Amino acid sequence: MRYLLASTLAAILAATSMAANAQASGSSDTSQRQCAIGYVTGVGGSVQSVREYLATRSRDQIRYITENPIQCKISDEGRATNCTGITSLRNEKVSVYDDSDSTTTSVVARVELERGTYPIIIAVPKQDVRCEE
Repeated sequence: MRYLLASTLAAILAATSMAANAQASGSSDTSQRQCAIGYVTGVGGSVQSVREYLATRSRDQIRYITENPIQCKISDEGRATNCTGITSLRNEKVSVYDDSDSTTTSVVARVELERGTYPIIIAVPKQDVRCEE
């Protein structure tokens, strides 16, 4: 009986310690925070386009945006797929989808395309996402 009580107590302490460590590392690193709804001010687009944009010199980034506008194929059902390019977002409310990699997060945002505004999954730099409070 004592052995069962001791092992249960040890398991609870270990779980509490791991949760505290995860919370401490998440509070010091803003890229680790998780949220469902957020706001994006910056750029968003296909993963490849966002990577190319981030690798572009800052003085050439505006030109990159204008030369690579976001384009998607629109199905008969009104779904946007196969998106390429990049767009500017200004305090756009988004649904956070997942962390794509160490520098970008996938979000669902309403984006103006040539045939109207559609919700699409795009990549955005992590530092451009602000969680809703």
